[in-house]
Amino acid sequence: MGRYLIRRLIQAIPVLLGATFLIYVLTFWLPGDPIQALAGEKRADPLVAAMLREKYHLNDPFLAQYWNYITNVFQGDFGETFNGRQVIDLISEAFPYTLNLALVAFAIEAVVGVLAGIMAALRRGKFLDQLVLISTLMVISIPVFVTGFVLQLTLGVELKNNWGIDFFPVSFNEADGLRAYLLPAFILASTSLAYVARLTRTSLMETMRADYVRTATAKGLPRRRVVVNHALRNALIPIVTFLGADLGSLMGGAVITERIFNIHGIGGLIAQSIHLQQGTVLVGVVTLLVLVYVVANLVVDLLYAVLDPRIRYA
Repeated sequence: MGRYLIRRLIQAIPVLLGATFLIYVLTFWLPGDPIQALAGEKRADPLVAAMLREKYHLNDPFLAQYWNYITNVFQGDFGETFNGRQVIDLISEAFPYTLNLALVAFAIEAVVGVLAGIMAALRRGKFLDQLVLISTLMVISIPVFVTGFVLQLTLGVELKNNWGIDFFPVSFNEADGLRAYLLPAFILASTSLAYVARLTRTSLMETMRADYVRTATAKGLPRRRVVVNHALRNALIPIVTFLGADLGSLMGGAVITERIFNIHGIGGLIAQSIHLQQGTVLVGVVTLLVLVYVVANLVVDLLYAVLDPRIRYA
């Protein structure tokens, strides 16, 4: 197990280098001048612009810029923005909000999605099964920003005005605690929740037809024990794979949700850094997200052995 973990961590190094290099290339080739973008609609002072380009090595060749950046990253220095703020400080301010949002969304996606999929699989062809299939198809078909604005208007405004229930804040306020994350997290998790429900339904139905499940049923074991102990455990393997990969997506793909509810998280930081062509911020955030992906996939791989005892790691 120890050798396996070390091998996986070593494999993460080229993944990290490749992702940062690709993002650095894309940022480098963005049209426009980052110094002029910093000045906004006004014309940047030529002397100040020249000093900033010299300070941040913008006149150096691309490979020299990347090498300078990546060597500093491995020394714990993620660089600074063109207005002098440390990138690590910006990430430290935004990361807790996105992490909380992603964890609440992940919990909603895992619990509601898996339960809906189990109920649909056990009542195949019945009303509940059709309800899950139709509702998940609708959720997948509707864009997230439409779902976000509709639920924000319905639950945040209409529910308060017509029924006096003020449970879902329209705009994010940290003082509201967990309540502030519920509606944004549900919107963020909605599409993935639908996929998890459908994946659980399909996987469990297929597992219920396996020979060992039929044998357990023929022995007279209670249906609950057959489903929970024999069928569901193996059916969860593809779902765990999906959930592990989706955790990184929830953290990196919250741009729209964070904009709708005015959450100052990683999504907003990514959008702002692209607009201002702040390559150091963008690459720093991507580096963090790659690490989240690597850790999440490593945890998923380890969970395989828990779900299926036949899997062993050398």
